[in-house]
Amino acid sequence: MRAHYRAEGIVESDLAASPFDQFARWFKDAAAAGLHEPNAMVVSTADAAGRPSSRTVLLKAFDERGFVFFTNYTSRKGRELAENPAISLLFPWHPLARQVIVSGTAERIGRDETAAYFRTRPHGSQLGAWASDQSAPIASRDELERAYEELAARYPEGEQVPAPPHWGGYRVVPEAIEFWQGRLNRLHDRLRYVREGAPEAGQWRVERLAP
Repeated sequence: MRAHYRAEGIVESDLAASPFDQFARWFKDAAAAGLHEPNAMVVSTADAAGRPSSRTVLLKAFDERGFVFFTNYTSRKGRELAENPAISLLFPWHPLARQVIVSGTAERIGRDETAAYFRTRPHGSQLGAWASDQSAPIASRDELERAYEELAARYPEGEQVPAPPHWGGYRVVPEAIEFWQGRLNRLHDRLRYVREGAPEAGQWRVERLAP
């Protein structure tokens, strides 16, 4: 199977000065194009021995500090990030023949920020964060549903559910962000912002990569 990309390319002069502003432009395009869950991203981590793992997670916020997602800290990705904070994010916007690849390190966000986001989640999702011991083996689907039902009885709809202490957010602080645009004959455009200096300096250089 092979698709031929005919999209217009990207040139250095069209890029925003900040990779976060450029990401905002492309994210807006993805949402406007009606892509299903344009905030879905492939999160790749590795353990202390370098063995990688990947999964799809939803981006919940981004700004000049980085990209934020939430998870169970005792899950596989949580355990791996505790051993090795290096991380990669991939936004696969295939209908637009675009990808964005973020490389950097992950750090936990503050509990206040986690609690504020947790309160915005649907009631069922709040209960699910407690019911699921993410990535741990379970005996059956019934075990999971029983745990959920017990929590639903303890915290009925309308009652505040506390954020689990083992659940929270990570902020991915990027070292490089690549914007990939598919082109004809596999001569794709790949423009990568690379951080220069400390994150708070906000200094980036742009380099073009061969496809």
